[in-house]
Amino acid sequence: MNKNTKILVAEAIGTFVLVFGGCGSAVLAGKQIGFLGVSFAFGLSLLIMAYTIGEISGCHINPAVTIGLVVAKKVEPRFVPFYIIGQIVGGIIAGGVLYLVASQTTGFDITKGFATNGFGEHSPGGYGLVAAAITEIVLTAFLLFTIMGTTHPKFPAGFAGLSIGLMLVLIHLVGIPVTNTSVNPARSIGVAVYQGGWAIGQLWLFIVAPIVGAVLGVYAYKLIKPDERARSYQEEVPV
Repeated sequence: MNKNTKILVAEAIGTFVLVFGGCGSAVLAGKQIGFLGVSFAFGLSLLIMAYTIGEISGCHINPAVTIGLVVAKKVEPRFVPFYIIGQIVGGIIAGGVLYLVASQTTGFDITKGFATNGFGEHSPGGYGLVAAAITEIVLTAFLLFTIMGTTHPKFPAGFAGLSIGLMLVLIHLVGIPVTNTSVNPARSIGVAVYQGGWAIGQLWLFIVAPIVGAVLGVYAYKLIKPDERARSYQEEVPV
């Protein structure tokens, strides 16, 4: 299997785990574990995949991360299609498996929610478009800022996955009440295609805002980064 195929497959599997683990916890156990439990489900999914497929693809499992790292010149543009195709395919398959499981429950009604991201009347806390956009941009910037920092030579080797997984927990604790937290277009697409209707209509925000936030996070770190040459993204196990 060549490098391109390995990247595609690894990213598809990693994104599947993230979406099924994170969104699955919300759909199947959300009432029992609450926002805190769902937040940890997303963070743990990312942390575990970081140490599982990090040496294969760097474990981006998020198109916004991939684009941000291209801007940071840590990923070659020629690999981008394999990352993003794998991420979107993995997310959609995870959403499909989750739908098959959830729909077996008596009284299941996908119109009542499927861990989809939304704003306005579809925001858990009733937050509007502006609040949702700001939240997604800022939180994705947090994620990329953390990734950039944990690939610096002075950061303790082997701990990047832990740092970024915990950052994703924090991100979800803040973002779930506002948008159900995306910061990841593949995560949003993976469940929106099954929810349909309004979820597809609002999906554009959860593609655009995370990408904008990722680029801002990269440039924010570049403003303050130490002078030493940063490690390659692939030389550490970040996300």
